[in-house]
Amino acid sequence: MSTPSGTFPYQNAGLSIDDRLDDLIDRMTIGEKAAVLFHDMIVMGQDGALAPAVAQFNIPSNSDLINQKQMTHFNLLGPIKDARTAAKWYNNLQREALKTRLGIPVTISTDPRNHFTDNVGTSFEAGIFSQWPESLGLAALRSADLVEQFADIARQEYLAVGLRLALHPQVDLATEPRWARINATFGEDADLTSELVAAYIRGFQGAGLGPHAVSTMTKHFPGGGPQKDGEDPHFAYGREQIYPGNQFEYHLKPFKAAIAAGAAQMMPYYGMPVNTSYEEVGFAFNKPLITGLLREELGFQGIVVTDWGLVTDKAIFGEPMPARAWGLEHLSRSERIQRIVDAGCDQLGGESCPELLGELVANGRITEQRLDQSVRRLLREKFLLGLFDDRFVDEDAAAQIVGKAEWCKLGADAQRRSYTLLTNSNNCLPLSHAHLQTAKLYVEGIPAEAVEARGLKVVEDPADADFALLRLKTAYEPRPGKFESMFHAGSLEYSEEEKARQAKVFAAVPSVIVDLYADRPPVVPEIIRQASAVFLSYGSSPDAFLDVVLGIYGPEGKLPFDLPSSMKAVQESNSDTPYDTQDPLFRFGHGLRYGA
Repeated sequence: MSTPSGTFPYQNAGLSIDDRLDDLIDRMTIGEKAAVLFHDMIVMGQDGALAPAVAQFNIPSNSDLINQKQMTHFNLLGPIKDARTAAKWYNNLQREALKTRLGIPVTISTDPRNHFTDNVGTSFEAGIFSQWPESLGLAALRSADLVEQFADIARQEYLAVGLRLALHPQVDLATEPRWARINATFGEDADLTSELVAAYIRGFQGAGLGPHAVSTMTKHFPGGGPQKDGEDPHFAYGREQIYPGNQFEYHLKPFKAAIAAGAAQMMPYYGMPVNTSYEEVGFAFNKPLITGLLREELGFQGIVVTDWGLVTDKAIFGEPMPARAWGLEHLSRSERIQRIVDAGCDQLGGESCPELLGELVANGRITEQRLDQSVRRLLREKFLLGLFDDRFVDEDAAAQIVGKAEWCKLGADAQRRSYTLLTNSNNCLPLSHAHLQTAKLYVEGIPAEAVEARGLKVVEDPADADFALLRLKTAYEPRPGKFESMFHAGSLEYSEEEKARQAKVFAAVPSVIVDLYADRPPVVPEIIRQASAVFLSYGSSPDAFLDVVLGIYGPEGKLPFDLPSSMKAVQESNSDTPYDTQDPLFRFGHGLRYGA
């Protein structure tokens, strides 16, 4: 389904992209140019129709975003439940954009959608897409080929419904075990992360951006891992990023690899560097870091997009959230925009106030020449992706492509293979299905029906059980509010009450198999001592767990980080330094195999 061709040079596919850009930019008003520099949330309407405004999230209607705000970059919020409907909505959105004065096509972006996850704070449930382990699980398998295959499959699923910009990969290094966003990283090792991010970008972008590519946004420059006390800079109490071990360069390694691999876009994090040579303001406001380091020293000439919400105070889930203008909280909204543009960023994420940027240009505080630099980068990508020439997707094909059976199987296989076996006392695993036919099982964290469906007997009292299967989640300290509670932060150690509860199970059941979902590195020496066998997993279904326990699949994963032995060791370690906790329970790379 091709876009109708027009009579202007920028609509002529036979001309060079530079010629088309020159023509289009010459035709644009200041307001139209300013709108290109904004990238905010959008939602789908029912049954593929354009959506009305969503007051809960301060999101204008689809029509107002395009016609009133004149914006053309949007981050799709919420799960996709039906591919055909999603493709229909996307086409309707492009038709609305085609009606505007210049008909500039829309670019739709998304957070990760292809991982099995229980926490949707920074990604989405896979739903109809193929479901793979989280990035930590891909790292546990140590295969660049698998990562490239994953990214290539995700690319095809994204393309089918019109998603043309991946707000990932996340290549922050997990050197601070308490940080809430470790699950989306490739772990603690800079060299492994560098190898995998190159494969990731190849899978999404191919040899370069083109009509069949999905652009990638590598984040969070210059590495969002070393947060003070592990707190996250979405929130004011986590705004400080620290380098007590002088490891700033270590955190840059994956970004250098991403640039070498052709990363199209880059996102700075919210945090502000403390006690470095850089000004103590949020990274996106920091000209020596964005223009000096990223662009001039590292040679990145792609698009730089801020993380979401640096300018405007907003409500999320009805709860007030201040703009994340760390170090510059005193500035007005317009002054924050000026700092961001002056720093060298091209686009403001999570914002819909192009009128403020237009006023800055009109008042001479930002030159039109500077505005044009970012407009050119952003529109060039639309041309490279082929959106000006073929903006629509095939709605029938979308239903056939998304969630293909063979792709879902590959994702499910990876979930199982990525399990990391930490201990296996007396080679108790895998359990014999035949032996279990006469046994009684006590289970936690797994539906009893899933176990019973395999012909096994489940009991409610641990005292009646021969075996226990416990699926636990890494401990965290619950935070208030709906949005803040999605960030699992604080202690990695279970409370004394929870330890005592678990100890009763260990005492009552002869053999206890534990699976720990490791969205962060758990501190569990007491479980290691008491359990018959312990796994780490990184986003997997109950059936995946049962298949590994029963030996239908063998665990192949290796630890993507050190496993700390105590919270004291975590607290005394340097947040920016890899492998820095004292006497870890297990080292990076540990992982047993069945029969070994």
